[in-house]
Amino acid sequence: MGPTAWLIRLHGSKRTLSQTGEKVAIPDMLRVQDDDGTPESTAPAETASAGPAPEPGGPTPQPTALAAIGAAGAALPAPPSEDPEDPLTRVYACLLARDPAHPPAHPADLAEELELPLARVESAVSALLDMGLLRRTPERAVLPVAPDEAVQRTLGPLEREMRARRQHMERTREQLMAFMPLYESHLLRLTHLRQAEYVELLTDLRAVREAITELGRTCEREVMTAQPGGGRRAEVLEEAVARDEELLRRGVRMRVLYQHTARFSSGTCAYVERVGRLGAQVRTLDDEFPRMLVFDRSTAVIPVPDDPHAAVLVREPHVVAFMVGAYERLWLEALPFETEWDRQTIMDISDELKQTIVRLLTEGLTDAAIARRLGLSVRSCRRHVADVMAALGAESRFQAGYLLAQQDREQPSP
Repeated sequence: MGPTAWLIRLHGSKRTLSQTGEKVAIPDMLRVQDDDGTPESTAPAETASAGPAPEPGGPTPQPTALAAIGAAGAALPAPPSEDPEDPLTRVYACLLARDPAHPPAHPADLAEELELPLARVESAVSALLDMGLLRRTPERAVLPVAPDEAVQRTLGPLEREMRARRQHMERTREQLMAFMPLYESHLLRLTHLRQAEYVELLTDLRAVREAITELGRTCEREVMTAQPGGGRRAEVLEEAVARDEELLRRGVRMRVLYQHTARFSSGTCAYVERVGRLGAQVRTLDDEFPRMLVFDRSTAVIPVPDDPHAAVLVREPHVVAFMVGAYERLWLEALPFETEWDRQTIMDISDELKQTIVRLLTEGLTDAAIARRLGLSVRSCRRHVADVMAALGAESRFQAGYLLAQQDREQPSP
């Protein structure tokens, strides 16, 4: 028989005794087995009525019991009243005071000694048996039990059950956590899938070209291109022009950004003239800007630093939106690319290039750095730097930088 089969709790905090009409408070308690191994109460318990107390002289109400305490975590019994006239206290004290040489007392003997109604004594005995403070003899008499022994008898099974439950909890926790590596592996794989969905690294030039071709084939609305670095190589332009003309014939809008120096590339001018006839818009800027391709404002292709054969495909919406915003700002500052040479336009662009070179000189950049930034050859850049130094009357780059700084300080602020 398990501990929960014989540890039961009396429902409610009070029972009412009726022979004299006096109410006796009996706390919640635990029922224990008799010495002969039979439970003190084996009948199913009914919930105690909350109605009015029975009339004096009526039948004595029976105690009510609930389900096993271990299954529901029920409260432990409350301590008896400290009132010396409390029936539980009087019955327990009376049994302690009896001469051990005398035979064990029955409830009737206790009622006679205490001058209490038998019903009240039987109710008190039943409560003390529930608390483990009394035990019955085979003759159905009662003997007192030490409180510490009652604690062991009453709480021992509950403590053992609690230990068993804790052990079960630990075993269950270990069994569940054994699946954690599998779940973490799933999360890692899911993270990689999501990253591949938004950002994809292409390390092979052939894969990059195939990806750009596929993006162009499926593009429906717009392509934005930013190609810094001056004139483009002939083989690159030859590959791009066929793809771009097919896009334009399908009604896709195309915008292209170059640097000013691309205007002096015959191959680039020929490309611009061909795509321009089909509606492409091309503009140029003086300074360097990020290289990018954006298709339908949803997918962008950007370079990988220090690896000219690699590229990154970006599909994350917020990142692509940021890149589109940056492109729009550059587009507003750029000048239209005119394929027909106009002397005034060329002079304006040449002056703008020289102004940019002056600005970069004051920042301390070398000729090679300036050339790379403006998309010029180093020879052309040095020629422009020499023109600037001659105009300033400077004999060295250091002196040119000093004179340019002086001019900036002397210019009135707007």
